[in-house]
Parts: sequence; C-alpha cells; structure tokens
Amino acid sequence: MADQLARAEEFEKKAEKKLSGWGLFGSKYEDAADLFDKAANSYKLAKSWDKAGSTYLKLASCHLKLESKHEAAQAHVDAAHCYKKTNVNEAVTCLDKAVNLFCEIGRLNMAARFFKEIAELYESEQNIEQAIVYYEKASDFFQNEEVTTSANQCKQKVAQFAAQLEQYQKAIEIYEEIARHSLNNNLLKYGVKGHLLNAGICQLCKGDVVAITNALERYQELDPTFSGTREYRLLADIAAAIDEEDIGNFTDVVKEFDSMTPLDSWKTTLLLRVKEKLKAKELEEDDLT
Repeated sequence: MADQLARAEEFEKKAEKKLSGWGLFGSKYEDAADLFDKAANSYKLAKSWDKAGSTYLKLASCHLKLESKHEAAQAHVDAAHCYKKTNVNEAVTCLDKAVNLFCEIGRLNMAARFFKEIAELYESEQNIEQAIVYYEKASDFFQNEEVTTSANQCKQKVAQFAAQLEQYQKAIEIYEEIARHSLNNNLLKYGVKGHLLNAGICQLCKGDVVAITNALERYQELDPTFSGTREYRLLADIAAAIDEEDIGNFTDVVKEFDSMTPLDSWKTTLLLRVKEKLKAKELEEDDLT
C-alpha cells in the first residue's frame, strides 16, 4: 500500500513537472495526461480515494486542453467513482460535469446513464427530492434515445418517490402512462396489472371514493383483462371498505392478498396511510355521536 502511494506521488510530481516545463503544446499535455492516469491508478491501488479523485480531475483538465471531450468526460466519471467512497457531493459534481461534456459531443445515452447514477447517489443519501429531479432527467434522455425499458425504470422511481412525498397525483399519472404504453408491447404488457395496482393504491391514498371508482372503470377500459385479476379485486374491495368505513374488512382484504402475493414495503407503507385515514375518520364520527 505504501509502495503504491509512493509510486502515485512520483507519477503526479512528474506530470506536474511536464505541465510547468517547456514543450510542444500537444505533447506536453499528452505526456502529463499519461502520467496523471498512472498516478490515479496507483492512488486507487493504495485506496487513497480522495487523491485518486483529484488526480483524475487533473487528467480531465489535460484532455480538455487537447480538446478530447470524450476522454475528459470519462476522467470525470473515474473521479466520481473514487469520490463515491468518501464524498457523495463531490461525486455528484464530477458526474454532472461528465454529463455536460457527453451532451456537448452528442453522447446522450451516456448522459442518461450518468443522470441515473446521480439519482441513485441521492437515493442512497435519502435525498428523495433530488433523486426525483435526476431520475426525471435520466428518463427524458433515455426516452429521447428510445431506450424504453430504462426510461420506464426511471419513471417508476419518480412515481415511487412522489407517492412517498404524498404527491399522489403525479405518481398516478406516471403509473397510468407506463401502463398505457406497456399494453402495446409484448414484453412489457405482463406488468400492466402491477402498474395499475400502484396507480390504484395512490388513488386510495387520496381518499376520494368516487375518484377511485372512476379510476377502476378507466383501468377496465384500458385493459379489459384487469377486472379478472386479484389486483383489481384488492382495489375494489378496499374502495368498498373505505366507503363503508369498515376497518375490519379493510384489514381482512389486505391480509388475504398479502398471503398469496406478498406486498412490498412501498405498498405496505401506502396502505397503512389509507388505514390510518380510515381510523381517524372512524374516531371523528365516534366523537360526534
């Protein structure tokens, strides 16, 4: 480890010397870039992540002097992957710079990929608002490049987080849109009932029984097979329990579905919100009587 660190420092010193010395413009930056690359690799082997990150940024500067934007963008990505281990904000800054460079040279698929990576970093830090912003950017770019599956994955993340933040209408619109587009695709149509279930659960969270009933009718028109599914039955039975203000029935319906198709934590969290609203309503009416 110490040996790698010494090698890294030596390569970095030589690179700085190249830059400060006299030499033909192009060759000077090419030589320095080669040395910075070696230094960064050695810092990585020494697990000196911050030093590796800062050295990749020096490498990026050399590539920009040589007008090699693709290489500069990649050096920013390499820097970000080092900073990820120590400083998420620095990693995001580096990936943002990489995205801008990829956009300048028309590599929009690469830009989309790293917008998604920024979103994932924010998600890992529990910064849901910023995660939404970058998943939306990634989704737009993937859509423009016609990478539908990746675009849908990012949209689903936006919907998932929007619902967590109680932005139910936004989540509903996304899930319904994905369901609509998936119907015409043989590979994706098997997932339609799941998207409509998610949209329906968000409708339940809004607590408007009329809107829920209308939504179920709409989903049936969209996909005539939906009314024969357990997902449809769950939504319809919960809507009836809400209308009748019957917490016992609500609990039974959810339990029965969960025993056959386990509910994930997202659905469980939202259904608990629905149950809490139902409880509050029941208590309110008890107080009035």
